[in-house]
Amino acid sequence: MLALAQLYDVRSLCAYVTQGPFTKLCMIRGGLQDGMSITVCGRVLLNADRFNVNLQHGAEVVALQVNPRYQMLWVGPGYVVHNTHQNGTWGWEEHKFETPFPRGQTFSLQILITQESYKILANGKPFSEYKHRMPFLDVDRICVVGMVELSLSYTVYVFIIPVHTLSVQMDNVYDCTIDVEGVGGVPYKSIIYEGVQPAKCIIIQGVITPQAKRVEFSLRHKTGIAFYYSLCFDEDVVVCNSYEDGTWGNEEQSGLKLFERGQPFQVTICCSPDNYKMFVNGENVCTYSHRYTKLEEIDVLEVSGDVQLSFVQP
Repeated sequence: MLALAQLYDVRSLCAYVTQGPFTKLCMIRGGLQDGMSITVCGRVLLNADRFNVNLQHGAEVVALQVNPRYQMLWVGPGYVVHNTHQNGTWGWEEHKFETPFPRGQTFSLQILITQESYKILANGKPFSEYKHRMPFLDVDRICVVGMVELSLSYTVYVFIIPVHTLSVQMDNVYDCTIDVEGVGGVPYKSIIYEGVQPAKCIIIQGVITPQAKRVEFSLRHKTGIAFYYSLCFDEDVVVCNSYEDGTWGNEEQSGLKLFERGQPFQVTICCSPDNYKMFVNGENVCTYSHRYTKLEEIDVLEVSGDVQLSFVQP
């Protein structure tokens, strides 16, 4: 049976700003590899005219630029440009005349590296594909420039057959930790380093089991649960709540949307100063106002129930 191991950078870099533009740089130790996933989560500022997410070699060479633009009114509310800069020159622009990054809204941008291309997902949905114009192995940094507040991280997947034969030379891989036994299984628990902060996005991917009755996602602190999101399949309902001082609060209920037994899913939980926004397969299905406001103390993610996990970015 094919098993999945995750290597992930436990020190996701975060920056929070109130004004732009700004530049945020994250070095990729060892460079890009086939199968690596880079995730940038954040919020576009209300007065943004553009921002860039660059995969670079050094300071001058840009293997991939993802460039949402807002200032050109003649093409509507916004569009996205993809391009490469090498030998001192920009190449031809590839355009997407739509944008999944509206001003003032949170977003998740995921770049999957394959041998042939970069596959780009926005808010959990496939958005674009960009063929390599230079070797991706040369890329050694991520640079984000513009009017956003964000966090960013990188992840590598390694497929192993079977799990107990795993052999990794850790000094040849980034500054990472590895978790084999916990991947895929539930209950799942992970530390959220530096706690939940505005612009923090948590990504969970997996498959609901065919006979599922319940799946639960929890953001916890030392004495309670700040955000509890429960899928109740038999009742066809979603329950949101908080557990503080030994007592559950008032439930917020809604219909069970987009989750189906036996089907894969991607959940993205984005934190803003006022609330959590829950996205399922890229669609906003829930907004839950903070009841526990000491966000930096919310430092544990738990997933339990009838689910098989494939990827978690806490």
